[in-house]
Amino acid sequence: MRTFTNKVMNGIGILAMGAFIASCNSPMGLSTDGQLAASRVISPVRSSLGLAETFAVFGGGAGVTNQGTRTMIDGDMGTTGASTMITGFHSATFSYTETPLNIGAVSGYVYTNAPQGSASDFEYSKLVAADALVAFNDLASRPDGIDPGAGQLGGLTLVPGVYKSASGAFLLTGSDLTLDAQGDSEAVWVFQMASSLTVGTPLASRSVILVNGAKASNVFWQVGSAATINGAGGGAMAGTIIASAGMTFSTAGNEELSVLNGKALSLFAAITMVNTAINADGIPSEVIVEEPAVEPIVVPAVTLTGITAASVVAVPGDGFIIVDNDGGLVTVTEVGTGTIDITNDGGILTATNTGNGIMIINSDATGVVTVTNTGNGRVTVNATGAAAITVTHTGDEDYVYE
Repeated sequence: MRTFTNKVMNGIGILAMGAFIASCNSPMGLSTDGQLAASRVISPVRSSLGLAETFAVFGGGAGVTNQGTRTMIDGDMGTTGASTMITGFHSATFSYTETPLNIGAVSGYVYTNAPQGSASDFEYSKLVAADALVAFNDLASRPDGIDPGAGQLGGLTLVPGVYKSASGAFLLTGSDLTLDAQGDSEAVWVFQMASSLTVGTPLASRSVILVNGAKASNVFWQVGSAATINGAGGGAMAGTIIASAGMTFSTAGNEELSVLNGKALSLFAAITMVNTAINADGIPSEVIVEEPAVEPIVVPAVTLTGITAASVVAVPGDGFIIVDNDGGLVTVTEVGTGTIDITNDGGILTATNTGNGIMIINSDATGVVTVTNTGNGRVTVNATGAAAITVTHTGDEDYVYE
């Protein structure tokens, strides 16, 4: 099990410093395109997450649950609840109640109590929970927050600042939200809400778009109750979400990947996700979807040889060899006086006529067609396939190649 060293953190000092710097900010204004936005003399200070910094997902005291097979967590995961409250995941060292329908990969370490974790891991989880709470209170205390869209963030373009919902809830449902850093890579956004955050609707997903140097690691969502992120599946959320009452990503049955470029930290409730990708560093990762392997249909090769008309009895009559091929390799040899009639819609075709029989070939296969006539029989080849066709004729009769 992983060991750790306790870090002494002066949470009160961090909180006081953040409040002091944020208090220097100026009132709201308008962005250059006329949209309502918060204008600041300086950007708010970035909140310190302490030990929670490396965590992509933290499920408070109620764990983390995954449904679906496409979930990918890039970063650490943890809970202060029982180890059995993490389900549908696996790390490099342990599988957490995965099933064939619920598979989630965790790139980092999973901090939980025994038996799936250890006592030291559990103590570390409690320190992470404490640091997340300090950050939550810090974000909630930032002054001068404004409500740019009466609770609706969809369709807005916001410059760095502190934004506070007057009603207590923020919605991002009308259309996407754009965060414009205006060339400042250190620009910070803080969104405060006393109650809930809702991104997207059950029918349509929404995204947070970062432009002009904006970083997901500098975006913070302080949620007083629960966060519901893109119940329809899909969409790309950005920033660190710290919620008091838990979070849900997508809903059962959705195959489209829902993305959070940031962190999902729950203080006291569970986090539930369905086919969700979360990147702790806030940098989108390339999603590679592995298509299920399709086993090729193997058709056995066919080899037919006619020596005399009497010996070719597959088709009664005048000693014909008739091949109707929709599959693999076909090899046909005629050394007698019978007729070979071949229709090839399959693979490689090799036909050899060394006798006096007639050979008729119709081929629209994609495989190579090789015809050799060294006898005195007539050969007719009608081929429409894309592959090369080789015809060798050394007999006395003419052949027709179309």
